[in-house]
Amino acid sequence: MTTVHLPYVDSALAHLDGGGPASWWHHLHWGLYDDPAGADDSPEAYVAAATALTERVVSRAAVAGGRTVLDVGCGFGGTLAHVAARYRGCRLAGLNIDERQLRWARRLLGPEPPLVAGDGCSLPVAPGTLDHVLAVECVFHFPSRKGFFREAARVLRPGGTLALSDFLLAPGGMPKFLAQVAELGPGDWYGHSAAPVTSAAYERLGRVMGFEMVADDDVTARTLPTYAARRRLYREMGAPQGVATIDRVERLATQGAWEYHVLAFRRRS
Repeated sequence: MTTVHLPYVDSALAHLDGGGPASWWHHLHWGLYDDPAGADDSPEAYVAAATALTERVVSRAAVAGGRTVLDVGCGFGGTLAHVAARYRGCRLAGLNIDERQLRWARRLLGPEPPLVAGDGCSLPVAPGTLDHVLAVECVFHFPSRKGFFREAARVLRPGGTLALSDFLLAPGGMPKFLAQVAELGPGDWYGHSAAPVTSAAYERLGRVMGFEMVADDDVTARTLPTYAARRRLYREMGAPQGVATIDRVERLATQGAWEYHVLAFRRRS
């Protein structure tokens, strides 16, 4: 069994094992709020926003009924459950490097779809067999964005899509990013993360790997209430390291060092 210890995942698992509400953890990612200025930090608002972020990624992938979909970094299964509930006849599969997360995903999803422990840069999938690859807020954990894109291009059919969300370096944001890291340290609550890249770098990477970029949504402003919601949760869980990290990354977002984007790419023929 593969186990990858990331403090934020460990805390989520402990919360679930202790009877914490599973709905909080269907999605391990940021939320997309309709009204950021009027949003509160309640769990209910966060769950709705996290579901909306999932739908944004899925819609940018142009998922439709009857398609073959792989969710890479599938976490506790929330994205796959979302697709299964909204699109009839899809053939779904999930992949995550941490078997503990897959066990919880199976509790949510049941015996289907198949869930596989594996590396996002070495997909156990035959070439040209998928219509869509999804990767919601996880690519920065992978050994290589380039390796992941190469694998996504290999397993997608011509015309198939890759959709993801990621924290991107804001234009001119590198000095602010480096200053924040130098002042506060990188922290390890979210484990190792690759250095953020720009939107332009993603476009170039996709082009080199055989994709054309078809969507690039800067949704930073609509994700900002996530910080307050996560801060409240970590305080209630008694996780001061989580609170400190949320404070740190919130400064990156509010001071113009990085942005949150949803991106989609189409595999060229």
